[in-house]
Amino acid sequence: TAWLDRHSRSLGLFIDGKFVCPADRQRRPLTDSKGVDVCSTVCAVEDDISQCASSALNGFKAWSVLSCYQRAKVLLRLVSVLGQHGQCVSELCELCGASCSSSTLIRQLQYYSSWAQLRDTLITNWTPLGVVAVVVSDDCSLYSLMLKVLPALAMGNSVIIVPGLNTAPPALLLAQLFIGAGLPAGALNVLTGSDMSLCAKVAQNPNISHVTYSGNKQDGVMLCKATAGMGVPLSVSPCIGATCPFIIFESADIDSAVDEVIETAFKKKREVHWVLCVQESIVDSVVTRLKLRMAGMKCVALRSDGDRVLVDAAIQEAQQQGATLIQPCSVPPSGAQYPPTVLCGAAPSSPFVVCPAPGPLLPLMTFRTHTEGVTIGNHTPHGQAASIWTEDLTLALETARSLSVGSVWVNSHSVSDPCMPVSGHKDSGTCTDGGQEGLYQFLRLRSSPPPLPRSSPVSMDYSNFGTAACPAIIPDDSDPASAPKPYPQFVGGKACKSVSGCSLAVQSPGGSGVLAYCPDGGKKDVRNAVEAAIKVQPGWMKKSPSARAQSLYSLAKGLEAKRRDIAASINVQTGLSMDEAEKEVELGIARLSDWAAYCDKVQGGPMPQSGSALSFPEALGVLGVVLPDKNPLLSMVTLLGAAIATGNAVVMVPCQKYPLPALAFIQVLQSSDLPAGLVNIISGGRDQMTVALANHSVIKAIWYWGSAEGCQYLQHTCTSPLKTLRLFCQKDEEGKDEGKDWTQSHPSFMEEMWRNAVQWKSVWIPTA
Repeated sequence: TAWLDRHSRSLGLFIDGKFVCPADRQRRPLTDSKGVDVCSTVCAVEDDISQCASSALNGFKAWSVLSCYQRAKVLLRLVSVLGQHGQCVSELCELCGASCSSSTLIRQLQYYSSWAQLRDTLITNWTPLGVVAVVVSDDCSLYSLMLKVLPALAMGNSVIIVPGLNTAPPALLLAQLFIGAGLPAGALNVLTGSDMSLCAKVAQNPNISHVTYSGNKQDGVMLCKATAGMGVPLSVSPCIGATCPFIIFESADIDSAVDEVIETAFKKKREVHWVLCVQESIVDSVVTRLKLRMAGMKCVALRSDGDRVLVDAAIQEAQQQGATLIQPCSVPPSGAQYPPTVLCGAAPSSPFVVCPAPGPLLPLMTFRTHTEGVTIGNHTPHGQAASIWTEDLTLALETARSLSVGSVWVNSHSVSDPCMPVSGHKDSGTCTDGGQEGLYQFLRLRSSPPPLPRSSPVSMDYSNFGTAACPAIIPDDSDPASAPKPYPQFVGGKACKSVSGCSLAVQSPGGSGVLAYCPDGGKKDVRNAVEAAIKVQPGWMKKSPSARAQSLYSLAKGLEAKRRDIAASINVQTGLSMDEAEKEVELGIARLSDWAAYCDKVQGGPMPQSGSALSFPEALGVLGVVLPDKNPLLSMVTLLGAAIATGNAVVMVPCQKYPLPALAFIQVLQSSDLPAGLVNIISGGRDQMTVALANHSVIKAIWYWGSAEGCQYLQHTCTSPLKTLRLFCQKDEEGKDEGKDWTQSHPSFMEEMWRNAVQWKSVWIPTA
């Protein structure tokens, strides 16, 4: 309160190490849970953004030139500063509804100060990005905000925080404490605003190198669409509003499980919606204990009268579908409050389960077997977390492996520690936060150019992108001896024609004639390829790393056996000499062997501060890859090896300019022992195929090399569900090729590719 009064309860912006209070700005009021005014914050405008970005750039120069030891010392000094002012920080968080204990912040600082110390020792050949904008929604916690800010600072970046309404006062207080601890002016700035439009304006500033977001899905999608085409990388962690399963097996300690589900569903401030899944053999016991534990509980306050309308509608719908209610008290006739309610007899597809209302509602579903429990647990578009309850450790670990979520808590819930990586699976994010893995979103390889040039978004009709297909023809087979060779595509383990039956003419390097015909693929071909891939990918992912390695070694041998044919296709298609073409094939064989050797060399993450935990990488699922023009064979086998070495299935689109080496590689795939459907190759117009990949809901990630318009289309479109994007604009403003150097064999190059192909899972196992 004293700190707020010192600022007359009118908080300004924090720029260049000091508070700035422009007089002619709109202000946004913040009230507590009782409706009492706490303070107001400034709504920044473009002049403030420009001033802040310039300050952040200067702050980056001052902060990044410090040694790792000096940066670590500043962060460690903050630990003692927070120890002195911890009560002030905690009380302000509580007052603003952004609860976060000072001990939690101290733990984060201790962890990331050690990584600041070790950056150049353990993370070699990587460099900070520059100025990072950290954006959070109004309902995001301070913990989630600092899980982005601290690793960015530890890696040597400067940070601009764009906080939500509730986290703005604590963020401003922490920025003041950071500068007092020795952080250079400009290394940490805070811009407050009225809505998410401020974030798009921040991202548009040319000094911003990266934008990372945490909060609810709706604001995240809005930010993705607003920044499409700006050329600024964006990572998204929608940590608010996900639906998470709470699974109780018959081997569980039922009393403990019921106590904890009531604690997490009704008593704690909820950032996620829980769904209770109970094995049929114990459902009566669980319901009896729920009624007993809930007796005497009072109504829970809702955020607004509008939420009460949504809750009433959800209850009415549930009862119409046959659900029965467990409530500890009668429902008030009106007002923004509602009693804790268990909805027994819910179905996985019920709207109040799939899209739960914002209130104290807990759907309860039953399952018979372990497999059915996992299926119900995975029956949600989200993949953030799950809590499983059983005394059988084997069952717990098997279930944890099978659930498509980023965090699994065994006989516990809502445990967190900054040393454990958390990836949002499915629709719950495109990046990893926490642990060593969470540092890499704030780093780039020293040898890699920025993937996208900074630019202004072009005016696009997204609904018509990719509809202007290349002119397709049906080849004349009347004289096969003189006709150019027709190439097949590769779907489901078989060489085949496109569904349309049409082909594209492949021109010779000088454009003097037709070399061959390749299939003109489309949405139906992608659909068939994804259906084949999704069938085989789970089994491929469960294969041992050594088994995957043997298949990749076999693929390398197959390429070696066909080296003359593949080299000839490169020579004819690109105009390279046979010696240069054979050298590219040789590099491709070596690259596949590298990926085979890489399969079983990757270890999981560290142990947390207390208890036991495992963290391990998992495959993303089905990847869509639009291949680059540069080094058509070598780039293809590099990306193919990265995808399948880590357990993914892949749908690949050969580059439109040089498709023949990829299509010739089908011979190698046909003779390999890879499962049918694991690798699919579909040729066609790049834009047309990009649209088909972007609009398929099963494809989890897209790696794209192509035009600036294609990059903008993917950024705008791949938001529902969220797809992990790796975008590279092949041409700079002068038309020069600025792609990767595919011939390099540095370990960091392989490591970067591997990190792009996996997501992380953490499994928490409590100790007594």
